Amino acid sequence: MGRSRMNNQLKEIIGSWIQAIGTITSAVGNTPSSVLTSEYRSSLDLWGNVLQATGNSLIADGQETFTLDKLGNEVQAVGNSTITAGMIINFKEETKQLLTIKGNLIQALGGGISLADEIEPTGSSAQAYNVIGNILQVIGNSLQAIGGIYELEHAHEKKSNEGQALQVNGSWIQAVGSVLSLIGQLEEVTEENNR
Repeated sequence: MGRSRMNNQLKEIIGSWIQAIGTITSAVGNTPSSVLTSEYRSSLDLWGNVLQATGNSLIADGQETFTLDKLGNEVQAVGNSTITAGMIINFKEETKQLLTIKGNLIQALGGGISLADEIEPTGSSAQAYNVIGNILQVIGNSLQAIGGIYELEHAHEKKSNEGQALQVNGSWIQAVGSVLSLIGQLEEVTEENNR
């Protein structure tokens, strides 16, 4: 295996680790807590999205040729960047919520694009992890977007926290998906090196 391919594999592995850490950090930030202040949880969510964008960008950069997976990771990075912009720029609250919803939908789209690249049957365990991981990330991001829409539509009502529950569950589903994708990435490198 050439030096260039080894460097690219390393980028993909590091990117997968960073993305997984980012989704878990963001999920912790989205989870209501009596221990963590809302300001601290917001910071965790912000840094989680920054880490996810960084991880997805590294994964895409490590892929030598254009693939749907490369494009999907680039799209996911745009989604995380959209959420990050909504969190750090001094917009009205409604605009911040809309950017978060759109960012989650963009991430779901990116996960779907990456999934399309993994569907071709190879029978490898790496592929199985990647397919399941991408499906869970698409579901998680979609639930977060739906929860955000629900919260936005019912912002002036004293309803129960269905929107927040959807967002929290979506965050953790996405986190599980990213960890499975990390395992798939590690398996893929192992399989490639054993050939």
